[in-house]
Amino acid sequence: MSTANNNETTENKPDRASASSLSVLGARVHNLKNIDVDIPHNSLAVITGLSGSGKSSLAFDTIFAEGQRRYIETFSAYARNMLGNLERPDVDKITGLSPVIAIEQKTVNRNPRSTIGTTTEVYDFLRLLYSRVGTAVSYVTGEPMIKYTRDQIVNLILQRYDGHKIYILAPLVKNRKGHYKELFEQLRKKGFLTVRVDGELRDLTLNMMLDRYKNHDIELVIDRLKVSAKDLTRLESTVADALRQGERQVMIYDVEDDSAAYFSQTLMDPASGISYREPAPHNFSFNSPLGACPCCKGLGYVNIVDRNKIIPNPSLSIHEGAILPLGKYKNSVIFWQIDAICKKYGCTIKTPVKDLPEEAVGEILNGTNERLVIENDTMATYNYFNTYEGLVKYIEMQQGDDASAAARKWSEGFFSRAECPECKGDRLNREALHFFIDGKNIAQLCRLDISDLYEWSKDVESRLSPTQAIIAREIMKEIRSRLKFLVDVGLDYLQLNRASATLSGGESQRIRLATQLGSQLVNVLYILDEPSIGLHQRDNRRLIDSLKQLRDASNSILVVEHDKDIMLDADYIVDIGPKAGRKGGEVVFAGTPAEMLSTDTLTANYLNGKLSIPLRDKPRKGNGQKLVLRGAKGNNLKNVTLTLPLGRFICVSGVSGSGKSSLINSTLQPILSQKFFRSQTAPLPYDKIEGLENIDKVVTVDQSPLGKSPRSNPATYTGVFTAIRDLYASLSEAKIRGYRPGRFSFNVAGGRCETCSGNGYKTIEMNFLPDVLVPCETCGGKRYNRETLEVRFKGKSIADVLDMTINQAVEFFAGIPAILNKIQVLRDIGLGYIKLGQPSSTLSGGENQRVKLATELSRRDTGKTLFILDEPTTGLHFDDIRVLLSVLNRLVDKGNTVLVIEHNLDVVCAADHVIDMGPGGGKNGGHIITTGTPAQVAKFDSPTAPFIREVLEGVQKDRSDSKR
Repeated sequence: MSTANNNETTENKPDRASASSLSVLGARVHNLKNIDVDIPHNSLAVITGLSGSGKSSLAFDTIFAEGQRRYIETFSAYARNMLGNLERPDVDKITGLSPVIAIEQKTVNRNPRSTIGTTTEVYDFLRLLYSRVGTAVSYVTGEPMIKYTRDQIVNLILQRYDGHKIYILAPLVKNRKGHYKELFEQLRKKGFLTVRVDGELRDLTLNMMLDRYKNHDIELVIDRLKVSAKDLTRLESTVADALRQGERQVMIYDVEDDSAAYFSQTLMDPASGISYREPAPHNFSFNSPLGACPCCKGLGYVNIVDRNKIIPNPSLSIHEGAILPLGKYKNSVIFWQIDAICKKYGCTIKTPVKDLPEEAVGEILNGTNERLVIENDTMATYNYFNTYEGLVKYIEMQQGDDASAAARKWSEGFFSRAECPECKGDRLNREALHFFIDGKNIAQLCRLDISDLYEWSKDVESRLSPTQAIIAREIMKEIRSRLKFLVDVGLDYLQLNRASATLSGGESQRIRLATQLGSQLVNVLYILDEPSIGLHQRDNRRLIDSLKQLRDASNSILVVEHDKDIMLDADYIVDIGPKAGRKGGEVVFAGTPAEMLSTDTLTANYLNGKLSIPLRDKPRKGNGQKLVLRGAKGNNLKNVTLTLPLGRFICVSGVSGSGKSSLINSTLQPILSQKFFRSQTAPLPYDKIEGLENIDKVVTVDQSPLGKSPRSNPATYTGVFTAIRDLYASLSEAKIRGYRPGRFSFNVAGGRCETCSGNGYKTIEMNFLPDVLVPCETCGGKRYNRETLEVRFKGKSIADVLDMTINQAVEFFAGIPAILNKIQVLRDIGLGYIKLGQPSSTLSGGENQRVKLATELSRRDTGKTLFILDEPTTGLHFDDIRVLLSVLNRLVDKGNTVLVIEHNLDVVCAADHVIDMGPGGGKNGGHIITTGTPAQVAKFDSPTAPFIREVLEGVQKDRSDSKR
């Protein structure tokens, strides 16, 4: 619509804007059909509707996009020119728009240095606390570190050494290599005569230097005197000089006792002489060189060459290719060297690796300093060969700056991530780890569950000295308030040192929600994308209370949500529909939850009980076979034994943090991937697994994007785009022009638009704001050049096809089975509203998961496949869940096993077998507390049981009512 038409539309509409509401007039973004919406200020409002109905288009692509654009307009002209212009969303008018903060699922921080502690700022306050009230302890002797004033040092010398002959020295070098010629020359020019080197007094002479390859201790002799109160002035002057030359440290050497002692104006261990820097917050930061562990650079882990990846099958011999980087035997120098090592230990390279002496394997991997005797006819001119450095060093060299990209990629396959041997995963250097409060260092606090840390913080001030308590009072107040917010949003089972990259979308959202609660902003519009995902029903009330707390602080909360409890507790609901895609984009209801229950929309019928997700009358019995995982003990798992009855629909339930993902995603799935696909991902510790012969494949359907590149889309992922390109290449117009299938690919040069390289858009980096995508000015977002777009099938170009929804494509390709069969499955699984060429980066986690599931459904299976899904109901409406369950049941009816990690009660109650974990989260979880059918689990005393019981009783009531 042109600008003139926009203005005309605005003028013809009544101005319904109110000071007490956010008003959106004429929104037409994506599939929105010129809608008008009023959302009250200072309310908890929910936008709901089917997946693809237009909820995110209204909340994020219209309201948030306009808020972001207005914020950019407040910048100077120079700044706006640097950032680029933001396109105005297709809307007539938005009034009453407060500053907007969007908290989405997709903005998880993948920086390995980001942790829960840094994200919530709790760690920043802990660093400040330790720098102000922490007690320093020597990492050498374990004794408290001491610091003195200059007057205290003088008084201590008088008391301790009265009548003794002493040297007053300034420590300059502590256990470091070097010849120190320049240092000695500088001291000589300053007029100093004597130094103490490695415990020996030496005169400073011209060109004096030391052995540069040895470690040395050097102290400068400031004065020699007999301690007496009569010479107090001389003593004070000498100590002052020593402190100045020794950087606030002084060493006293007692001639009579032949002993040395240290005194310092900074923290120092009097016995060993080591000193610490003056404590400051950055000394406790693993993102600062002053606080980070020097071994892992503050990451907490190191990448090391993994022996098991170099020798994956020890039953083979080296000759047969047991050493993966080398392959099978070749007549080359490295094999001659390895053969020489084997012969040295009485074996050959044809001996299985498992039978080789450990010393031989160690030398093959790590090298040897001995000269190897080479007995080989082709090396007749060389009886000896230089020292052998080993495979590990060679692989490590391929990670160097001089190595090619191909070599680096090759060598990466032999590395594994391991806990840092120096800091043991704590990320900090040993100095930072030796400051204590209440007997705990900062890393020990970060390892505590947030619930335990919150309890510790409540009364720690009572265990501090009066002075420390006064200093700590305001800092602890900030720490407690932030920890309480984390507990309130159901994240009490996490730890502050947990990496942000390992969090689920829901956990990440709730952490940022807790951060906003701690920021105490007012008059802000918060837009949240399903904050309830990954949250157990037990914790839903705490989340709702947190949202209301944010609202009560004079903020407006706009939540895109499908959760029943949040909808019924909201102040206002906007229902978008009636269907998805082209059939959605309308406001079918806007009002209070009480008003909505009396309406006849699809969402209202599920809320008021007129519609429900059907459950099976009787659970399936399965095929009688089992898959048993014994002794799982990774993360918080307590030596768990998992039994999966195959041929059934299995659901793993339990409170957040109970160990579901650790058991399934981090233990079982990697084991199966290693078995069937030779995956390099190592599982968490376990004892053994039984019954692998009962399945022939594992399919993991997770919520990760379809591809690493934004070019990935449903058409390319499912493989249907290959058939579409073949179709266009077979057309007469394409044959006349000599176009082959590659011409219709937007990933290769030739047919694509070269201005945007086939992306269809350009990315504008916003630095401290999310990147913005703008359509390519050459192709207008079509991805192809003009010549390619001239080839048409049924009047549609290849770009038109990519712009079709799945529903449109099913009709368009009705007579072409090679294409229809694959896109038909996408429609059957409820994805008819998404576009064939829609970038995977714009799909929700649930949509990504369903595209992957549809791809697997379109393939032939043997009926012995294990499907693993992690919260497949993310982003799904009640009616979408009904469709999803029908698809999953189809898979199980074919004889496959479906294993789902899920909190949604409709899915849990629809399962044949439920595995309930708990009883709590974090250290209080890690147990399988009960298993059985949903009805059997409902009878057990667990956090999940009462919610299952409530759903089953409701279903039984509905069935009895229908019979009447």
